[in-house]
Amino acid sequence: MQFAGFTLRNNLFVAPMAGVTDRPFRQLCKKLGAGVAVSEMVTSNSLLYGSAKTQRRANHDGEVDPISVQIAGADPAMMAEAARHNADRGAQIIDINMGCPAKKVCNVMAGSALMQDEPLVARILEAVVNAVPNTPITLKFRTGWNRENKNAPTIARIAQESGIRAIAIHGRTRADQYMGQAEYDTIALVKSLVNIPVIANGDITTPQKAKFVLDYTGADGVMIGRAAQGRPWIFREIEHFLRTGEELPPPLVTEILQVCREHLADLYAFYGEETGVRIARKHISWYTKGLVGSAAFRHTMNQLPDVSAQLAAVDEFFGRLAEADTRLRYEEELPQELAA
Repeated sequence: MQFAGFTLRNNLFVAPMAGVTDRPFRQLCKKLGAGVAVSEMVTSNSLLYGSAKTQRRANHDGEVDPISVQIAGADPAMMAEAARHNADRGAQIIDINMGCPAKKVCNVMAGSALMQDEPLVARILEAVVNAVPNTPITLKFRTGWNRENKNAPTIARIAQESGIRAIAIHGRTRADQYMGQAEYDTIALVKSLVNIPVIANGDITTPQKAKFVLDYTGADGVMIGRAAQGRPWIFREIEHFLRTGEELPPPLVTEILQVCREHLADLYAFYGEETGVRIARKHISWYTKGLVGSAAFRHTMNQLPDVSAQLAAVDEFFGRLAEADTRLRYEEELPQELAA
């Protein structure tokens, strides 16, 4: 896929997720089939550029191209400066956050709250595009502020006129948060109105759903968020299905143990062991969710204090799975009497 001046391996995108899409996770998703992985959002407040959290979020050492960094804020001048700051530090694509529904973001009129003020949206987009004329700018937003105000088509036209190179749309309004079902009619409508690439996002959890959404909306690509948590190989599964129409078999337990172990090693190195162990807990929970015996395992694992104990527990858990079946099996896939 041609996207914002880059040739991608496919049209599969990792959604930016706060506290999730750090450099280790982005690298892993790219390795397992994603074409682009967007960073968790970076503040446009220059007073925070020196904080450890912001510096980690802007760390792209060794990252596979293209490097896409999402910025968040509500002031055009600050957003322009944030774009310059991140472009100077290796960002090859700047993504603007107008999709986050979190209260702490919306309460300062950033994220999806911006969709309420279309003139401000235009000023921000133009300021960022002009600030880094040699860096492509993309935009992520929702279908609207609420179901009575689905103004995604207007925002999309503003984006195209402002020089935005591509847009990603989550099929929910800000008021929906992550509740209910994503809808794709608005995304299809937007796709019919603009000439820039449109990426569909929301509830894309299987290869079949990815194909359905692409066919239904006419979108140029799909963006996967929560479904990739603990299952980063979903990208290669979707890639294979879109190319061949066939499902890949479930991955080998031994392979997923290796994937998990390498991910944990990256987390320990990136955050340091103390913070790394804490961050690793949620990823281990996601890796094991739905697997046989995982509830008790996760409860015990969350009490473990250090790297060696954490790794030993992971080895033991996946070792037991491998004894039962060479391939990964989830409880809902088992006969009811075996899952009980």
